[in-house]
Order: sequence, then structure tokens, then C-alpha cells
Amino acid sequence: MRAYPWYGWVESDEPLEQGDFFDSCPVIVPTTDVHPGTIQARVDEYDVVVLSQSCDLVNGKIELVQVAPVWLLSEFQATSEKFKKSGELNKLRQGNYIGYHLLHRCDLSGTRAGFRHR
Repeated sequence: MRAYPWYGWVESDEPLEQGDFFDSCPVIVPTTDVHPGTIQARVDEYDVVVLSQSCDLVNGKIELVQVAPVWLLSEFQATSEKFKKSGELNKLRQGNYIGYHLLHRCDLSGTRAGFRHR
């Protein structure tokens, strides 16, 4: 049986699509209350995956791209003792935790995590 090609490389001139990964994506994080015309913020960097739908991106229907942070499972488990337990990890695999999604492992070489990187 042939393995499904979950991940692949994307050239920089290809249109942005849902599921694309970016390493060290700058994210603006407000540090105070936002007032019209004024904002104090810091810029943090996260590895992210694009959540916005490809059709909206290609057709220019949105101005902001929705992304979600991505962590290696080992990094995630280091911040949460709960998910070191096999029962909880199985619940995560089954999709029983709202706000979390466990992605299929990637075996592509040349990246820290082997994601479909831009």
C-alpha cells in the first residue's frame, strides 16, 4: 500500500493555501488595550499553519489570514503533563480536545519538523 503524501514542498511563487506551514511567522501581540488609532504591541514569532480556506485566499475574499501555532508533539508534551499520559494522548489522536489537532507525522527531510513549508 502506498503511503499518502501528507506533506510536500511549496515554491515561494505558488499561491498561499490552507495547510501551508510557515516557520518563525511574525505575529503582532497587543500588550495594552487597543484604542482607535493607537496600539502598543510586541512581535512574537511562531511556527504556524494556515487555517483560512484556499478559495478565499486565491479569490482575494479576505484581508487577514487566519493561522494557528504548530508545535512538535514532544514540545507540546513538555508544556503539558496531561498529554504525556497515554490515555490523554489517545483522546488527542481521536480529536476529543476542542482547540487541538494532532497532525500526521512527516518524514520529509530538510526541515526541523518536516512540514509543508513555505
